[in-house]
Amino acid sequence: MSVTDGGGAEAPIKSQTAIGGVRRKFQPWNDPSAVPLIRFENVTKRFGDFVAVNEVSIDIHQREFFSLLGPSGCGKTTLMRMLAGFEEPTSGRITLAGKDLAGVPPYERPANMMFQSYALFPHMTVADNIAFGLKMDKMPKSQIQERVNQMLKLVKLEKFAGRKPHQLSGGQRQRVALARAVAKQPKVLLLDEPLGALDKKLREETQFELMDIQVELGITFIIVTHDQEEAMTMSDRIAVMDHGKLVQVATPGEIYEQPNSRYVADFIGNINIFDGKVTGIQGSTVTLSSPGNNAFKVESTEPLSVGQSVFLAIRPEKMRISLDAPPAGTNSLPGEVFDIGYLGDWTNYVVEVPGFSQHLRVSSANMSRFVERPITWEDKVHVSFAPDAGLLLTK
Repeated sequence: MSVTDGGGAEAPIKSQTAIGGVRRKFQPWNDPSAVPLIRFENVTKRFGDFVAVNEVSIDIHQREFFSLLGPSGCGKTTLMRMLAGFEEPTSGRITLAGKDLAGVPPYERPANMMFQSYALFPHMTVADNIAFGLKMDKMPKSQIQERVNQMLKLVKLEKFAGRKPHQLSGGQRQRVALARAVAKQPKVLLLDEPLGALDKKLREETQFELMDIQVELGITFIIVTHDQEEAMTMSDRIAVMDHGKLVQVATPGEIYEQPNSRYVADFIGNINIFDGKVTGIQGSTVTLSSPGNNAFKVESTEPLSVGQSVFLAIRPEKMRISLDAPPAGTNSLPGEVFDIGYLGDWTNYVVEVPGFSQHLRVSSANMSRFVERPITWEDKVHVSFAPDAGLLLTK
């Protein structure tokens, strides 16, 4: 959490909720007997001739933090709006807690939506903003006050109850919107790019706040985002979408380390991808030819055949860069440093390799303050990687 001190600066507050043990054991999608809270069954949404969502089926479980991730126009927001009731599917079915949502208006669904703009009432205090939905539901006044107090404590804004939105920082307004959204205790909270208006540092802090609050409340969170790091940090699972279709649904670790296609590998994080052809297979070791007449040994469990064309995908942090040639037999490429990005904790190198149509990216952790001979622009270098560092993709 973070609060504003007397000088207006935001200072982090440590969460009181230890979520590691909870999230580490939480994998209901691997339990065949688990009943999903939300089901999208062959859902399609058309706007005229345009297919925004195309035959999508997903199961989302109770207490899950689930992300819909993809570029603009991929259908992720349309999918969320159909769950919220702002759009109706052209075909297919959406159920929540076993109830078919067809024809159910948004205000009768046990789901609240939090928008990027926060949409706070400027003339109301923080407390009144949080209480608004409860008053619309005609909750008794004594219960409203109790619930508002609970929400203010949850988001660490007790001292700001009497302030108006314009008197708050961006992070505080975001927390007021969150408190208002969860005050009615919905089964599902829908978040549409909720952190997009925050600066980078505050956005990163707020990601952990949302995770803590989600675990504490036990509410299912579904977030729409195009920010890969945001989805990777907060989610139990991620659904990657492209042109209205689901491309892969998996945990963040699986999405990053075991993408099922070139599209997912290229969309999530930085990665080097180049063409190859299988020239030999011995057990799990695949011999691969690549651009520039290079040959590599790669570990793979994919069912492959000699002569098959594949893609070799390697994350920048799994490659090594050095001024000296590695030992013989190592997967290695000679190159020249084209560009350097110093990030403090990491240095990113862009390397030009003969025979390759694109530059390779290599990330090196800065574990020591001093090095004898730092690698710099136009240096002749060797880029190497272990046989199990890369991933062979067939599509």
